[in-house]
Amino acid sequence: MKYTQTTLDKLESIVEEAGYVLRYERGTFQSGYCILEEMKVVVLNKFLQLEGRINTMLDLIPQLEINTELLSEESKKLHTDIVAKFHAEEK
Repeated sequence: MKYTQTTLDKLESIVEEAGYVLRYERGTFQSGYCILEEMKVVVLNKFLQLEGRINTMLDLIPQLEINTELLSEESKKLHTDIVAKFHAEEK
């Protein structure tokens, strides 16, 4: 995956289309992000560089409960690819 702003925008779209609020804030994050499940809020460390933001989103997306029916076709395909890669790496 390319480390470009366009890639980050696509990853952010998946989270937002799934109904999560995505915020960039400062704080002490163990993994660069924090998930507030009950409120469907994802908080990412705002001090991460572009590559760090993309890698964090790639780690984060498979952990979220995402109803793929809410996603656009482009987001759905990218989500499927990310989850498949995540499961392949687990094995």
